[in-house]
Amino acid sequence: MISWQEFASEAPELAKRVEALFDNYKHHTMATLRLDGSPRISGTEVRIDDGQLLLGMMSGSRRAADLRRDPRLAIHSHTVDPPEQAPASWAGDAKVAGRAFELTAGSRQQEGADWFVVDIGEVVLTTIGDPADHLVIESWKAGRGLKTQRR
Repeated sequence: MISWQEFASEAPELAKRVEALFDNYKHHTMATLRLDGSPRISGTEVRIDDGQLLLGMMSGSRRAADLRRDPRLAIHSHTVDPPEQAPASWAGDAKVAGRAFELTAGSRQQEGADWFVVDIGEVVLTTIGDPADHLVIESWKAGRGLKTQRR
């Protein structure tokens, strides 16, 4: 299992920028897999705490059931449009993919809430380059490390 802390140790600058995007807004978007294999998109809150990426959700929610059945997920940070006058100053948007595992009772459980920790598989940050005629895609994958592409 790759924790947020392990990812941050391998790619500290990328981790800092991605974490800031998740900290700047409360609500983000998470994709899980329904029982029939089709995608489910839900709003979610992301917390990075004690070296772990955590997801808290209402007990009994459909997305919690999805994750118990199939732990694969993707999370997309809240995003805003790039500033028109300075698109290269846009902080970008972040995506995390991996697997979520429910925390056991007592470790972080709260009445009425289910908590999951994410095993990080991939982290991607997309920004606009300077000059603003291309995207800069920074990605980290477990076992591969950091890679930057310009498109």
